Amino acid sequence: PTSLKPSDVGFGNTEGIVALALTSHPDFDDSPLWDENNDSNYGNDGIVWHPHWVVLTEDKRVEGGLAVKQFDPKDTTVVLPPTNPGMPMYMDSPGFQVITKGNKIRVVVPDYRMNNKKDFSYDGVAAFMQVNTGSDGGHGGVDKPMLGVYKVYSVASGNLSLPYKVK
Repeated sequence: PTSLKPSDVGFGNTEGIVALALTSHPDFDDSPLWDENNDSNYGNDGIVWHPHWVVLTEDKRVEGGLAVKQFDPKDTTVVLPPTNPGMPMYMDSPGFQVITKGNKIRVVVPDYRMNNKKDFSYDGVAAFMQVNTGSDGGHGGVDKPMLGVYKVYSVASGNLSLPYKVK
């Protein structure tokens, strides 16, 4: 989670917590513009660590208490970055390179991809998030969000106070 505004990373003016999620999931590929494993197949890279900008909002339907903000797919006023994966939620697949070594994971985000913001705060969270396609054509269903935080394992600051700054 960060103190950035959604508009700083390419979303329209909307309320919520901007977070950069570093994720790996073998079940599907939600970064259709990038071929992370460089095998010329753009649809099979879900298991490769990759980033997503998301806008989180409170959601009591999941244990972690947060979910990626959804919207009506017919709403023509919603602004998403051009690299979004085409789902009706505030999520982007920006294509930043993710590097893992041992128990560390790193990503470098160019400041021009955050509206040249360098003065913001952030925190680190290890969490389990899950996609729920529901029975309503993939719009999250009524009992669960489309992408929710189901379990929080650890918080770098211990209390989500966003104490870390860019150096």
